[in-house]
Amino acid sequence: MAKQFDVAVIGAGAAGMMCAAVAAQRGKRVVLIDHAEKLAEKIRISGGGRCNFTNVNTAPANFLSANPHFAKSALSRYTPSDFIALVKKHRIGYHEKHRGQLFCDESAEQIIQMLKAECAAGGVEWRMPTKVESVEQFPERFLLSTDTGDIDADNVVIATGGLSIPKIGATDFGYQLATQFGLALVEPRPGLVPLTFDGPSWETFAPLAGIALEVEVETGSGKGKTALKGKFREDLLFTHRGLSGPAILQISSYWTPGTPIIVNLLPDMDVAETLIEGKGTFKKQMGNVLSQWLPARLAEGLLDANGIALDARLADMQDARLRKLGDAINRWSIVPAGSEGYRKAEVTLGGVDTRELSQQTMMATKVPGLYFIGEAVDVTGWLGGYNFQWAWASAVAAGTAIA
Repeated sequence: MAKQFDVAVIGAGAAGMMCAAVAAQRGKRVVLIDHAEKLAEKIRISGGGRCNFTNVNTAPANFLSANPHFAKSALSRYTPSDFIALVKKHRIGYHEKHRGQLFCDESAEQIIQMLKAECAAGGVEWRMPTKVESVEQFPERFLLSTDTGDIDADNVVIATGGLSIPKIGATDFGYQLATQFGLALVEPRPGLVPLTFDGPSWETFAPLAGIALEVEVETGSGKGKTALKGKFREDLLFTHRGLSGPAILQISSYWTPGTPIIVNLLPDMDVAETLIEGKGTFKKQMGNVLSQWLPARLAEGLLDANGIALDARLADMQDARLRKLGDAINRWSIVPAGSEGYRKAEVTLGGVDTRELSQQTMMATKVPGLYFIGEAVDVTGWLGGYNFQWAWASAVAAGTAIA
């Protein structure tokens, strides 16, 4: 005999646990199912092990989606302040690190234990590790066949996340299920991911691994219905294979293959004008001049890439040559060969097309009783706690609607 529940939540990550707790505390019989041995690994490793659990600056503009207005409803009804209140209720110490990003003082494990406690308060039943083998719809209910027994549920919530970081259990289960029930997908791709480069354009920069500096980076034209334009000021890190750091992770979500990213390595300076004006006062070699403003190895690499000798005297340089060098520093244009893929991606862009879902309830409009929340949905936040806030907000929207 199948065990009966009001709600079966598949996926015991951030969104899944939050949704289960909300529905259960409002009187619903809830079962939470996950195939993993260890609970909520993505929470555990997030924020360097301290979980960047929200961002106080969260607004719809911090999210990417083919349907950009979709996230507004859920985000407005469950805000960072609401989640902070929950954190305070559980006496978890936290601090603001950078641009509104909130982290636990001690450990991400505190957020996992908080969510477990909230589930326990509602009497949520657990099935873990349990693999869901099939989901069938019947009038008024769903039948879930699992490797630990059948489950009958009036409502099913898919909180299985995306494809990022497969080594901790990411799968395409949510996308498969959406397709099974006739729902459209926005093609998934890695987001918040380091970018890779190859070929002659990168040879000069490959030895610069380990260098980090604050930059401005942008990409995209913003023209056309699907064209995105992104611009961020954050730290950039040179790696053996390309570029990483917050600036690159942010811009990667806006980058489309075959197009350049534009990096301003000295965003507070018009390099060409400064060099030209300095010809009469800087009695120095070019290597020494650039090393005043940039890490020495990077200064050398940029001069090499632009065919300028380290010991060339600034006073002897033609203005046109200095303008070209200035442009190479203030508007360094380079085309990534690709990205590090889902292996290193923090999130998955795309997912279940939001035009298939109710923005109030997260329910599939074609399939009453079937809900999609969190990263499985085509709503992706910036780096810095925004994706967790979407997980909480979408989970509360679904859990409240079901209850």
